[in-house]
Amino acid sequence: MDKNIPFKAREVLNERFNKDSLISLATSVDNIPYVRTVNAYYEDGVFYVITYALSAKIYQIKQNPTVAISGDWFTAHGEASDLGYILDSKNSALIAKLKVAFSSWYENGHINEADENNHILCIRLTDGILFDHGTRYDLIF
Repeated sequence: MDKNIPFKAREVLNERFNKDSLISLATSVDNIPYVRTVNAYYEDGVFYVITYALSAKIYQIKQNPTVAISGDWFTAHGEASDLGYILDSKNSALIAKLKVAFSSWYENGHINEADENNHILCIRLTDGILFDHGTRYDLIF
């Protein structure tokens, strides 16, 4: 995460989102916005989402990787990318964290690890606005 992010803002972001968190994810294609709620995990200026490679959101992100997110008094813009299959060796350290973060639903039949269309979506934040007890933080990541 950018060193310019105030320490208190980093603490709040970690407290709110460094776990299984529901956020709204907005995409846009041909000037038509799309928004949906996703389970996400936050770490160092990045949100991670497990999704299906053939989903509309992945299709839309391939057309336009600029996204917006919103949740728990935080809104932000970011660049989204598909990190590929959850069990790809390059994702081994990350999927270990995500399995812990998403433990309440990951292994209860929601994810079929044998299906190579289960992918990790990465949202690298670029800027955002965070509110915490009357304080507004304008953030550049």
